[in-house]
Amino acid sequence: MRLQFILSEIGQGLRRNLSMTISVILVTFVSLTFVGSAALLQIQIGKMKDDWYDKVEVSVFLCPQNSSVPTCASGEVTADQRADIETALASPEIKPYVEHVYTETKDQAFKAFEKQFKDQAWTAAVTVDDMNSSFRIKLTDPQKYQLVSDVVSGRAGVEDVQDQQRLFDKLFSVLNHATLLAGGLAAVMLLAAVLLITTTIRLSALSRRRETGIMRLVGASTFFIQLPFMLEGAIAATVGALLAVGGLWLGVEYLVSDWLSESVNWIPYVDTADVLTVAPILIVIAILLATISSLVTLSRYTKV
Repeated sequence: MRLQFILSEIGQGLRRNLSMTISVILVTFVSLTFVGSAALLQIQIGKMKDDWYDKVEVSVFLCPQNSSVPTCASGEVTADQRADIETALASPEIKPYVEHVYTETKDQAFKAFEKQFKDQAWTAAVTVDDMNSSFRIKLTDPQKYQLVSDVVSGRAGVEDVQDQQRLFDKLFSVLNHATLLAGGLAAVMLLAAVLLITTTIRLSALSRRRETGIMRLVGASTFFIQLPFMLEGAIAATVGALLAVGGLWLGVEYLVSDWLSESVNWIPYVDTADVLTVAPILIVIAILLATISSLVTLSRYTKV
């Protein structure tokens, strides 16, 4: 009997404030979509770091012809200069941090260049002589890049030293800023959701003040009186959270898995399993928002 009464009160409250309930659902949906997007973006960054940092190399580019770098003043790298660089890379101070060193010749660099830019018309003007030969160094710890750089930078025959991790870090920095932006927008939308839930519960409580007064007179507990109002907000917020989960699932399935991964297939992407991992968090956030908003509002507007 009590359950039937509570359900009827919830249905009555949702019907009386239908437009506000729909507003709560939509605002919760939008805000939690931003929250979920920020979470998925962080998962994406983590996957890329795990995959790419294991493949990070330090590239020591040797002098080509006609380089303007001071260390290349004598022209293209000589055999003696190359041998000096190899000796430096085998020195005791950095050898423990070097897992493997292999050489890329100008011919190999040119073939890789042609493969990467095969669809570009301007590549016809590039020749083998324009390429750099290089040493590709796999480190046991990518964080030790600076040790290698200090040893080989500035040596005759070395045009440039590049750490791939630094290039990746720039990309990850951009993605982290995008996460912060999504998080900021989510915070604003969550505040709007809290205000809407509060307003909805307040209107519902005011419209049924006579009923709650009668319930108080016949001995109903505060919790029993407030429960229908709390469930109204929780139901609306949960529906919004489920819509957010559905939207994220569709986005990942059709935009990421079906389209983006086909276009750029060398990046490990988030998948629908990651969405299902985030889903319980979004639902819990929605319920907590509704519960806290309801308790704050009902403590004032269900007093008789």
